[in-house]
Amino acid sequence: MATRNNGLIALLAGAAVGLGLGILFAPDKGSKTREKIKDGFDDLKDEVKTKFNSMEGEAKEKFSKSKDELKDTIDELLSKSSHKAEDAITYLEEKLAELKKQNAKLQK
Repeated sequence: MATRNNGLIALLAGAAVGLGLGILFAPDKGSKTREKIKDGFDDLKDEVKTKFNSMEGEAKEKFSKSKDELKDTIDELLSKSSHKAEDAITYLEEKLAELKKQNAKLQK
């Protein structure tokens, strides 16, 4: 994520430097230069918006995958726990049956 932020910062810095150099060396009238600046900012705004939307989409996709993986892990854990609980219940029922037999012998 830091690499993407660095890329965005580099993109903005490059655009600002390019815009500044363009203004310094512009042979056009002020009105044309202002129009070029406006167009440059519009292009930059569109680029940043596209980059942001792309990053947003990637983040949503990763979150969705993580959410699905977490759900699968919980389902698997619950399934295993259910099997373990069933094993424990079976074991306890067997021990209870043995104790009932022993108790029946003692009551005779």
